[in-house]
Amino acid sequence: MVETYGLDQERIYYIEETVKGTTPGTPAMLGVPHESIDLGMDIGNILLRAGGNFDVVSIKKGMRNPTLKVTYPLPSAAPISLLQNAKRDLDKTLSVQVLYHKGAFASATDILSFLYTYMRINKASVSCDIDDVVKATLELVGQNIATGTAKITDATYTDHTGAVAFNESEVTIAGGADDRVVGWKFDIANNARQIPVIRSTNGYLAKYVPFGQRSLSGEIKFEFESKTEMDAMLADTAQTLTFGLGGAALATFTGAKWSNVHHERLLDDLIAVRAEFDATGLTIA
Repeated sequence: MVETYGLDQERIYYIEETVKGTTPGTPAMLGVPHESIDLGMDIGNILLRAGGNFDVVSIKKGMRNPTLKVTYPLPSAAPISLLQNAKRDLDKTLSVQVLYHKGAFASATDILSFLYTYMRINKASVSCDIDDVVKATLELVGQNIATGTAKITDATYTDHTGAVAFNESEVTIAGGADDRVVGWKFDIANNARQIPVIRSTNGYLAKYVPFGQRSLSGEIKFEFESKTEMDAMLADTAQTLTFGLGGAALATFTGAKWSNVHHERLLDDLIAVRAEFDATGLTIA
């Protein structure tokens, strides 16, 4: 009997699909150095009740709802390789494989495979704090999942490495670098949703998984040195906010306006300003 699997025996890989819902042949799978993975599946059971019974009389399968959540430090080798698939304008779907294995990965044994297809990044949250690295949490939703006991036939597996430290990031506001920042976070909510249809073939699978209306938001935490953010919010000022993601990679939010400004404790005896924003546009490049 195989012993239980640990975090050191867990890997996650992805590839962009050229045909939605189909993993490309001989795929070049790319991996990220994750901190945690939450893989799941809701089968959507339909519970049938009838008169004369106090228990459910039948259970019919509903629509599959495969979900996946991964938290990982942005790899300095390719900080936006995975994250850029959250950009709605690219209209990308992913095949994502989570693998559990024993022994060295190159000659792994006792493999357990969970291969997700037609996956969309429903929500992406990226953050950075003092004495930490830039991290992303991605929540994906898709069409289907297949289990197995092997790697993908003829696939190659490459792991992106490295991390982006807080002192390798930078925040610019309205074109100028801001040296008061002690933490930041932004959220991309794509509101992807499954679209089912009534059909006899694969009726338990969504036919489409399109992106919905997008919401862009976030927050920046500053040392309290001025009333700049409060003044900008009161003046209803739109600004461009840019976050350094490692190397030359940037996330740029346009039309950003402060929505809430709070003064709160930073350390034992210092004050911080936490300014939340909404934005109208985004580029990741």
